[in-house]
Amino acid sequence: MKTEVLIVGSGCSGLYCALQLPRDKEITLITKADLESNDSYLAQGGICMLKDDEDYDSYFEDTMKAGHYENDRESVDIMIRSSQDVVQDLLEYGVRFHRDENGELDFTREGAHSDKRILFHEDITGKEITSKLLAQVKKLPNVKLMEYTTMEDLITKDNTCYGAVVRKKDGTLETIQADCTVLATGGIGGIYRHSTNFRHLTGDALAIAIRHGIELQDINYVQIHPTTFYSKDDKTRSFLISESVRGEGAKLYGKNMERFANELLPRDVLSQKIHEQMEKDGTEHVWEDLRPIPRDVLENHFPNIVEHCREAGYDVFKECIPVVPAQHYFMGGIKVDHESRTTMNQLYAVGETACNGVHGKNRLASNSLLESLVFSKRAAQNLAEHYSEFKGNDEVVANTDLKKYEDRETMEKENIRLVAAAIEKANGGKPMNSEYRHV
Repeated sequence: MKTEVLIVGSGCSGLYCALQLPRDKEITLITKADLESNDSYLAQGGICMLKDDEDYDSYFEDTMKAGHYENDRESVDIMIRSSQDVVQDLLEYGVRFHRDENGELDFTREGAHSDKRILFHEDITGKEITSKLLAQVKKLPNVKLMEYTTMEDLITKDNTCYGAVVRKKDGTLETIQADCTVLATGGIGGIYRHSTNFRHLTGDALAIAIRHGIELQDINYVQIHPTTFYSKDDKTRSFLISESVRGEGAKLYGKNMERFANELLPRDVLSQKIHEQMEKDGTEHVWEDLRPIPRDVLENHFPNIVEHCREAGYDVFKECIPVVPAQHYFMGGIKVDHESRTTMNQLYAVGETACNGVHGKNRLASNSLLESLVFSKRAAQNLAEHYSEFKGNDEVVANTDLKKYEDRETMEKENIRLVAAAIEKANGGKPMNSEYRHV
């Protein structure tokens, strides 16, 4: 099949990109599972927004400090200065952020933030934003949505992308010829034993980029979230206990019920403190106490966390819950410029699969949704501006050999091996916390 723009991924970055593209462009958006099984739906805490000019310096410094000052400063500036524009778009799409008693937008604070600048909707902000974006995309007559369609490879020649090889739900293989392709494939949690990500997000785009010589950046910058609900079952994704919980006053304890760290430390630092405490105690988790948080705040701000804990046998109003660090977010990825262009012609990357350097070595809480939206909008604007320069190649697409993609299981294992090996290499030959799946 043919399309003008191919978007791979149905998270907030892919959807927002589609919404920002010209309505006269034929867009095909594919996703590996159903339209709602992406990590954007799982984001609990919220989305940052520059409150006013006086907030700029502290917001910039908070982001840089969390990233160990390895951030791309221009990317950080772009993200912060674009935040109000993006939030205005979201409000127009019908996103319902929490408001105070006067009807004004209400802000909360999370770890490593020096001020309250995070907008939220209960503890399901990601779902609220992404569902509203999806509803808007479904209204567009120029967008075709294809669920359970896996990108197996890019179709390329002379460092130019002409589309992709995809596998449909029934297992059949097909080529999609596109004038331009946008990768919005999400994170790499599926290659880890314990992760808050959906298990089908296995870094396919990174493996494909490696094969095609597309430049990557900072791929050993993998964020571990300090607090996920501890479970012995590693077949399903780990349930996140939001940063906002600690921002509202939750405490962490070792086995002897003594605090061992400042709960608002940056995620990487706090995760290390928890691992050290677990090793000291000889335990597989630490305890998190939500009881310092007023009951009405817990019930109104964190209803899904309260319910998940209840279903697991814990009453957060009366007792502590067991928590453990787990892989959560990927700061590295396919290298892109400030317009989300990769090092391959006619190929963009946005969201978690891309790396524009905004997060540095460690992401500041609630910058992920914002970064994804800001730079997907920039991708759409740049794509539209340069669309007349893109060229198709019928011959290259027609000559694509589909037979080499028939063994899906072998391909998936090889993808995981490629990405894990690349992360190890970038990390000086050492595994990242020895947490990824060995295949």
